[in-house]
Amino acid sequence: MSTAAGAENRNTDVSEPSREVAHRAMEEAAEWYALLISGEATDSDHIRWRSWLADHGEHRRAWSYVESVSNRVLAPLQQTHDPRLTSDSLCAANGRLLKRRRVFTRIAAFAGVSLLGLSGWYRSSLGQYASIIAADHRTVIGDIREVSLADGTRVWLNTASAFNEDYQLRLRRLHLIAGEILVTTAADASRPFVVDTAQGRMRALGTRFTVRLEEEKTFLAVYQGKVEITTADSGAVVVIPAGQQTLFDSNIFSPLSTADPARQAWSQGQLIAWDLPLKNIVQELRRYSSGHVGVAPELAERRVFGTYPLRDVEGTLTMLADAVQGRVRRPLPWWSSIEANDLPQN
Repeated sequence: MSTAAGAENRNTDVSEPSREVAHRAMEEAAEWYALLISGEATDSDHIRWRSWLADHGEHRRAWSYVESVSNRVLAPLQQTHDPRLTSDSLCAANGRLLKRRRVFTRIAAFAGVSLLGLSGWYRSSLGQYASIIAADHRTVIGDIREVSLADGTRVWLNTASAFNEDYQLRLRRLHLIAGEILVTTAADASRPFVVDTAQGRMRALGTRFTVRLEEEKTFLAVYQGKVEITTADSGAVVVIPAGQQTLFDSNIFSPLSTADPARQAWSQGQLIAWDLPLKNIVQELRRYSSGHVGVAPELAERRVFGTYPLRDVEGTLTMLADAVQGRVRRPLPWWSSIEANDLPQN
């Protein structure tokens, strides 16, 4: 078990490839994208790309996914007064990819064309996106932050997370809008401490616990004390003791299971893997990257051990590739995939 253990229960979003799209089709789409924006594509290349695109629905779905990821990563280029300077800054952030500067520069020059439309950039609805931007506390993708509240309660925000703080005379309330938080509550006998989500209310009973939003459900793991859950629609109540976890919607709870203490490691910027399939770890790493993170099917079930840095996704991918005797393939600066060593070099 590890911080990656819960990943397999999450639904996909724009940051994850659809299960309907084969890994090879996505890698081919990334190669086509890199060629077309390089400025080096010939008329013959364009004809072959259109033929590839028309050949199979899976190719079109893969292309749509590559566009959505690229749009999200490249959005800053479309909002800056100096696209060329921004492209240089983005490249300088990763020295291994400096050779791709020409890609960013050309994209900056063509910002706004059909290849770079913003329709696929947002992970959420515009309404939810506005709520995240206006939240009292939030993190961007790849960021992990600790917040100390007025009463001494400590809250860690995971990547792409947001919550509002509402402290009243008789109640201390947090509203989780997106992502995941780890909470260590301060004692205050006169004011209960609660965390609300769309699925229900969690009342801390002297405790340390994690709350994570997973599409239409809320995940709760309790590490110290107890937490009482009341579902939003049915009003069902259950008390989760230390060492247990559950997933619930607005009506019912899933059966309790053992909470892995190592899952808290993300608050220290670490991912701890203990005999986990590589695909689980890759799925978790996607949460910390604006770009694509993938793994070849032939390596997906390889078991992995170790502690990996979450703030350096590219470095972690290299470590993981070494662990399974593979390599990291990067057809685009924002597209990384762990592949078997016998594949052709990029």
